[in-house]
Amino acid sequence: MLKKKADMEERDLAKQPLSAAELEALIGERDYREFLNPKNELYRTMNMKTNRPSRARAIEMMMKEPNLIRRPILVRGKEVVLGFDEKRYSELAK
Repeated sequence: MLKKKADMEERDLAKQPLSAAELEALIGERDYREFLNPKNELYRTMNMKTNRPSRARAIEMMMKEPNLIRRPILVRGKEVVLGFDEKRYSELAK
């Protein structure tokens, strides 16, 4: 296994939640549902897989409940990787 180093900025979303504007910018044109964490209790309790919230409601909930956001989030330029994906991390580190 080849180890690579990269400069990164880490942010604890529990201590410093994302604002609505930051979430809008991060999600961009992507499907906002990809950012919802299906392992989160709120996601399961509200049955969000079937009862999908609107984009605005989802962003509101992600702001209030950062654990509802799928993590980690890796951003490099316009590329966004949600969840742990070693292959994608390696591709972006090139």
